[in-house]
Amino acid sequence: MTEGLDVRAAVTRSMLGWGAVAGPFYLVFGVILALTRQGFDLSRHALSLLTLGEAGWLQTVNFILTGIMVIVAGWGLRRAIDGRGRSAGTLVIVAGAAIALAGIFRPDPAGGFPAGAASGMSVGGVIHLALGAVEFIALGAAAIMLARCFAARGERSHAAWSRILGVVIVIAFLAGAALSSGAVGIALLWIAVIASFGWLFVASVQVYRIVPHPVIAQRAASA
Repeated sequence: MTEGLDVRAAVTRSMLGWGAVAGPFYLVFGVILALTRQGFDLSRHALSLLTLGEAGWLQTVNFILTGIMVIVAGWGLRRAIDGRGRSAGTLVIVAGAAIALAGIFRPDPAGGFPAGAASGMSVGGVIHLALGAVEFIALGAAAIMLARCFAARGERSHAAWSRILGVVIVIAFLAGAALSSGAVGIALLWIAVIASFGWLFVASVQVYRIVPHPVIAQRAASA
């Protein structure tokens, strides 16, 4: 602890802040790319397909940077809360690693994107799908785990929304993956993406508030 500042609290808060940034960053970056890539249709194509083609490296960067942010946020959760909170943080770290790796192992072409690309199933494509499953199931489980932590603290409303979003994330992903060849499946995958990043945003903000303010903590320690 340095004079006037609890360094651990300050670092933990900073790490949790990346959990609030990750979702908006990924979605804004991805939607901009989607709107500027010829032949890409948000109603028919998953954002992961943007890793394909000549400009695919941009979405790969998006995946990797977002994954790193999620990993940092997960580590912040582990630092901030004991017990089940640490387990939730570990699951978020796993999800972040899956996101980053999903940008490296690209999906197979689908729905006519990129134009002229032959459809088929490759090893990289299978790994990409597996990483997607790891990501969403881990985040869904983390939400349910953190709900238990909130409940133990007497924060019933926070426990309720965390539990609900955890279930929505898992069900929307599984249903979306099964129906991914159609518009309904893509819509369900969008729900899974928005629900997962929305949960991470709110959870990071809520846990951020639990961590004592670093200056206040220093003053209290000095009193």
